[in-house]
Amino acid sequence: MNATILITHQIDAAYWHEWDLFGMPGGIQLNLLLNIPLVMLILFGQQCLTQGRAAGFVFSWLLVAGGIITVSIHSYFLLQGDDAFRLPVSLGLLATTFFLSLGQAIALFILHSTLNQDTAQ
Repeated sequence: MNATILITHQIDAAYWHEWDLFGMPGGIQLNLLLNIPLVMLILFGQQCLTQGRAAGFVFSWLLVAGGIITVSIHSYFLLQGDDAFRLPVSLGLLATTFFLSLGQAIALFILHSTLNQDTAQ
């Protein structure tokens, strides 16, 4: 779910011309090119996770970090009075990203401790 919301946020970011927010040259062209490896990593990480590979857990943590970083950066801009990402669904995506990232982190901690207990026994 977190991956879906983050990818949807990236679609929303194109609407808001996020490259202007960050002062990135190249506009939509660079934005699209930067999103290719991001989406590829998310999909690869999901594949690793469903296959039960250890790399899947690493990618899960990267997704958590990406979600928290995304929310933090946009919260800063919102608090600075920027007009972007102020529509209800845009704000909802950011709020959902925060709660899903937090929930995913908790689930990963629980899974990690469960695996450590199983290994210890």
